[in-house]
Amino acid sequence: MTSKERAELRAKANPLEPIFQIGKEGISDNLIAQLDDALDVRELLKVRIHLETAPKAPKEFAQELGVALGAEVIQVIGGVIVLYRKIDKEKVEAKKQERAKASGKKAPKKKVKIKGLRQRQREYEQAHPRPKFNRYSGGGKSDKGNARGGKR
Repeated sequence: MTSKERAELRAKANPLEPIFQIGKEGISDNLIAQLDDALDVRELLKVRIHLETAPKAPKEFAQELGVALGAEVIQVIGGVIVLYRKIDKEKVEAKKQERAKASGKKAPKKKVKIKGLRQRQREYEQAHPRPKFNRYSGGGKSDKGNARGGKR
C-alpha cells in the first residue's frame, strides 16, 4: 500500500468512532470473529485499547489483529488502532450461505403481499356486483304527480 493510499484512509478514518474495545482480557476469538464481520461490512475500522488495563502495547495488538484478520494496519495513535481490509463480496456471500446451512434455515419463502381493507372491499364488490336499478323509473305509478321529482 502506498503512502498516498494510507493518507487517504487516515483521512477517511478521522471522523469515525471506535466501535470495538480491547481491555484486560486482550484479544479473544470472539473479538476476532466480530472484527472480521465488521470488516466485511465497513472496510475501515477503529479499535480502542484501554491503556491502563490492557496486557500489551497498542502496536503489539495492532500486529496481532492485522495477522489474524488479514487486514492492513493503517495507523496506531495512542490507544486507537485503524484497520483496513478491502471487501471481498464472494467471501461475504460464502459466509452467509455457510451460516444459513449451519443454522438450518431454509431458503426464504415467497413474499406474500398483504392486502388492505379497501382493496379487499373493492375486489369483493367486483366479484359480487349489486343489481343496478333506477329508483324513479316507473314502477307502476305514473311519475307526473310524484312529489319526488317526476316529469313536469
